Amino acid sequence: MTNESPARIPMLRTRMTARDTTESHRVSSPLELLFDLTFVVAIAQVAAQLAAASEEGEIMARLGPYCMVFFAIWWAWMNFTWFASAYDTDDVLYRVTTLVQMAGVLVLAAGVPTAFDHGDFTAITIGYLIMRIGLVSQWVRAAIEHPDGRVTALRYAAGITLVQVGWLSRLALPAEWGWWTFVILAALDLSVPLWAERTGKTAWHPHHIAERYGLFTIIVLGESVSASAIGVQKGLADSGVTAALVTIAAAGLVLLFGLWWLYFLEPAAEGLASRRGRSFYWGYGHYFVFASLAALGAGLEVAVQAGAAHDGAAHGELPDLVVSYAIAVPVAVYLLMLWALHAPLVPEVVIRPLKTSGAVIAVLILPLASGVIGLVGVVIGIAVVAAALVALTLLDQALAARR
Repeated sequence: MTNESPARIPMLRTRMTARDTTESHRVSSPLELLFDLTFVVAIAQVAAQLAAASEEGEIMARLGPYCMVFFAIWWAWMNFTWFASAYDTDDVLYRVTTLVQMAGVLVLAAGVPTAFDHGDFTAITIGYLIMRIGLVSQWVRAAIEHPDGRVTALRYAAGITLVQVGWLSRLALPAEWGWWTFVILAALDLSVPLWAERTGKTAWHPHHIAERYGLFTIIVLGESVSASAIGVQKGLADSGVTAALVTIAAAGLVLLFGLWWLYFLEPAAEGLASRRGRSFYWGYGHYFVFASLAALGAGLEVAVQAGAAHDGAAHGELPDLVVSYAIAVPVAVYLLMLWALHAPLVPEVVIRPLKTSGAVIAVLILPLASGVIGLVGVVIGIAVVAAALVALTLLDQALAARR
């Protein structure tokens, strides 16, 4: 017992200093993985609400709340991720402050339905506040215990706090002010790291960050798989087993698998290591990657139900064109952003721009043929485009290896 106690002492209290940016084998900690699980709940809620809006034919009316809520989810995850990459001590105090942020995520998730249905962002703002309290306390601790990064840490703490006062004040403003006040406050939130980092760059680890973003991509893809499964359940309950239901569900799985494959074909770690100055562009731009994947899950859920209705006794209420674009637009955004985010990081992107452009155009054109090939044909076509893009990229890599 006596021999074990010294090894346990650092877990109780470890001085918070900057992590080594060249640390080998830096991977996500068990705490970070647990932290990510709380976002599974939040993303599931926002995707479910978007799917419900699509089913009711109100997707354009609910697109604004979707973007706003997803911003809160993404930004909270991103802030903690970059802080943890630089200052993770994994001691008791660090774990407790992380627990506070996890609680905030769950409160935010609970407020998603009221935000969509009634435009009431009170619960979401409170959850966001709880998360920010945890994050600010971590930045204050970094300022106290790491003198070399004190100015930067205090800038983060002050900037986050001031913007959070704005978010709280927003609750007292008239509802018609909601959209433009959100844009202003979101811009201010995004500007805090840009302002804070002017005094010195925090010691984030490029390989760790690349892995963390990859894991979050998998989480969002997992939610899309879950949404598809929900669509299958609803379709079975409404119409039983139909050829369209099975086909769309299978094509949707192939599509998601292809998108996963494409993401990990583009390595980011080395690019982030050699071009750290472009990390803001890469990190911020992932909002569109994550949001498009979550929206795709909602589109697949609706597509499975619509396909079952067309092929069964019931009749779908949404036109095939609308449902098709609920899948095509997120896929097109995802493919386009995948190229746009990696192009500035590496000398040459793995997925060639010409092939990406062709895939995006094909995906956006396919829904126009829904009157001829039907919803099933469109979903199969989009899945084939994704699979073909994977195959052609692998072929390019094989040919390059032989040269």
